[in-house]
Amino acid sequence: MSMASVALSPVHEESLDSHRNFPWLCGLRSSDPIVIFLVDGRSIDRLQVLESDSIALMKLRIQASKGYFVNEQILVFEGRELARGNSQVRDYGVADGKVLHLGVRSNRQAIIARTLCGKVYKFRVDKGKSVGYVKKQIAKVGKGLDLVDQELVCDGEALEDQRLITDICKSNDAVVHLLIRKSAKVRGKPVEKDFELSIEALDLNEKEADCLGEHQQGALYMGYRVTERKPLLREFLLEPLIVNSKIQLPLVIRELMKSTFNGLERGNEPIRSSEGSGGAYFMQDSSGQKYVSVFKPIDEEPMAVNNPQGLPLSVDGEGLKKGTRVGEGALREVAAYILDHPKSGPRSSSGEERGFAGVPPTAMVKCLHRGFNHPNGYQCDSKNIKIGSLQMFVENIGSCEDRGPSSFPVAEVHKISVLDIRLANADRHAGNILVSKDCEHGQIVLIPIDHGYCFPTNFEDCTFDWLYWPQAQQPYSHETVEYIKALDVEQDIALLKFHGWDMPPECARTLRISTMLLKKGAERGLTPFAIGSLMCRETVKKESVVEQIVQEAQDAVLPGSGEATFLEAVSLIMDRHLDNLSP
Repeated sequence: MSMASVALSPVHEESLDSHRNFPWLCGLRSSDPIVIFLVDGRSIDRLQVLESDSIALMKLRIQASKGYFVNEQILVFEGRELARGNSQVRDYGVADGKVLHLGVRSNRQAIIARTLCGKVYKFRVDKGKSVGYVKKQIAKVGKGLDLVDQELVCDGEALEDQRLITDICKSNDAVVHLLIRKSAKVRGKPVEKDFELSIEALDLNEKEADCLGEHQQGALYMGYRVTERKPLLREFLLEPLIVNSKIQLPLVIRELMKSTFNGLERGNEPIRSSEGSGGAYFMQDSSGQKYVSVFKPIDEEPMAVNNPQGLPLSVDGEGLKKGTRVGEGALREVAAYILDHPKSGPRSSSGEERGFAGVPPTAMVKCLHRGFNHPNGYQCDSKNIKIGSLQMFVENIGSCEDRGPSSFPVAEVHKISVLDIRLANADRHAGNILVSKDCEHGQIVLIPIDHGYCFPTNFEDCTFDWLYWPQAQQPYSHETVEYIKALDVEQDIALLKFHGWDMPPECARTLRISTMLLKKGAERGLTPFAIGSLMCRETVKKESVVEQIVQEAQDAVLPGSGEATFLEAVSLIMDRHLDNLSP
């Protein structure tokens, strides 16, 4: 498991400098400390580190001072994410007086529920969880606290199940009332680095309880059915973005858009996710009781002009990951779905077949709604239409960050590795692999999401968290090897062009080389770990083997040689490296 995927408890400052306690983090020490400025969108903090400190150690310092867990932190310096935990601060060019931007993937808060009889239940949830999720947790741990009997009310307004707790408890003195049979209050207050909600039943007499209940029923009607559910009179837009008239929109995509449209038509607003470094919105169905899709506008991507997370604007157009461009993430999300072929080969026009890796159905759309991030104000006109990816929401029980990898089936990890190696994913971490359960057999299923950093122009930032999971040390099954053999990279490039993305030559070259590496490695019986290790750098400045292969091939061919000649040189040099690894 990588450093970035490990959530560590806050530790004392003095223990962080101990070679004995953290020998794998410290490395060589420089004599003088440096001071950097950490900006998290709400405040600017001074942080003292050493240039020789590892990024993992610096994140531990941030965890100790600000309370954000290591695996939740997104550190950005001069437009680049500091993603490699074992690299040193100086490797990224961070020096004295420099400014780092801190984003947070998620943040958890403590919930304490006290029943009328004095029994206490404690649990932790992500800040981005909804009121409905909190109700479910209360129902799980509290006897007799059924979902149908619960009602949360704040400032006289009934809270719908899809509202996020973090949006409700924005101040320390926020008060939420929980109505079951007797009313209750929920008070928010900071506890160390978390936010605590105390739910405590009040000992009211029957008359007081009846009066309060009548008042809150009125609030429910006014807040929920009239104010919140009032139709928007079509002040919204949702259409597929189709650039090729020959494309027949698959049935699964049509159904996805229909259910999303119905939710907007009923007045169910998009709900922005509190996780990640860009704008992502949960879209609801017509009932408002469940999510059906996730919309990611291109203008709200990390370092884009309307990014809602406070990240700096890209000065040269490059994304957080080397070899990617701001505003192209949605395109790559859709491309990952298109190239996630089922075992039988490319999808039919119906699009019903599930891909080998299980990337959720995704399409490019145009969407207009006042609920998106509009820093310059909103008007219902074409200027505010947003283009982005719409992906099917998948019911899950959390992400791979929430549990140890030992519980994951080997085949599930292997399918993710095939996708990531083939697409040269520059951002595969445990937080963007969802964990679900097969309805028929109850077995764990892994769902890969967030593919905005696939298909880069080079291999510099390729990172795979699964590389150090035990399943990656096992060879691919015969079925998986046969799937890999059947992949046709030229067919893939043509398919993407058919769907409207004429890949830049640099991206197409990366796809060709990564697919070549996957096919040659699988043919030789190499494990996902052996193949993936050739693609990933050990440190920021140490080139990966595949980068060395590319450079050697460039040096070997004559100036002006065609792409076919270059790829032939890559193939020969790659064979030499792989033969040294073969069993």
